[in-house]
Amino acid sequence: MAKTKRAGGQADAEAGDGRVGAGREGLVDVYRQMVLVRMFEESCQRSFRKGAIGGYMHLYTGEEAVAAGFLAHVWEGDKVITGYRDHAHALLLGCDPRAVMAELYGRRAGLSKGKGGSMHLFAVDRGLWGGYGVVGGHIALGVGFAYALRYQGTDHICQLYLGDGALQTGAFHEAANLAGLWGRDGNCPVVFIVENNQYAMGTSVERSTAMTDLAAKFDAYGIEREKVDGMDLEAVIECAARVTQQVRESGKPYAVEAVTYRLAPHGAADFAKYRTKEEVAQWRERDPIETLERKLREAQALDAGMIDEIRSGVRNEVQTAVEFAAGSEPPAEEELYADFLAGADEDVGHQ
Repeated sequence: MAKTKRAGGQADAEAGDGRVGAGREGLVDVYRQMVLVRMFEESCQRSFRKGAIGGYMHLYTGEEAVAAGFLAHVWEGDKVITGYRDHAHALLLGCDPRAVMAELYGRRAGLSKGKGGSMHLFAVDRGLWGGYGVVGGHIALGVGFAYALRYQGTDHICQLYLGDGALQTGAFHEAANLAGLWGRDGNCPVVFIVENNQYAMGTSVERSTAMTDLAAKFDAYGIEREKVDGMDLEAVIECAARVTQQVRESGKPYAVEAVTYRLAPHGAADFAKYRTKEEVAQWRERDPIETLERKLREAQALDAGMIDEIRSGVRNEVQTAVEFAAGSEPPAEEELYADFLAGADEDVGHQ
């Protein structure tokens, strides 16, 4: 099979045995990326409430360690596909924050020319194949990507991100069945990354599925699986390094349930009345960014001055992205009819 190198835009964050001391410089860089995701989305929330961002928007606040840990192990040529909570994935894959923000603002300088918005971020050159707004609608596509990658004779894999709510859809079961079937012969190198943030919109896992052990759902399809603490970056990095390598070598699917929590509401206009303040406060004590920051300080890899410098730099980067987006032009009217068909700009009819 054709060998590939690591993708650009990500730090070499392998921590070896998972301890801070095994890769502190890499972890500091990932810390900065997680801070970027957090501050970027906090800015998005403010812009949404001011009416500068239209459509709808879902934040990744509290879940940053999941994508950061797994995307540290993306190789050039791998494919990444996710649902509508996709800002973090785009940023962590190295997309320009200005282009991501411009997309949220609906400007033609955005990743999808301003026509996709928050839920439809695409950056094929970075390996990101969406951002999908239909719950579970992308799962079959991710499995199909994995099959195609092995069919082409490569060692690439597909990282397929899905939420706990998506596991309750028929699309998940159909796609998981095919993944298990094709995987018997090593023909489906897909990593199912279940971002279990405890709620599908306002419905808790306990109220939405008879089987609350989400990882165990993959047993029915012969797919190896495990759980990981999605609030602990080091635990995710260790899991991701091992699992992605196994899938890359075997061509067999693997499922990881990352147990995490969204500290923000489901969507930008959600007041989260379906959960208690005490519950949120309890999970906030395990904020993955603050947890990593504390560990890095204890390991003397970060100090107060470095933290201030990182946060100040990120704050300026986010502000630059907002100013760029606000000053960019919207798509031209003819863009309404462009990009309907792949590989051509055929006239789809203006009548």
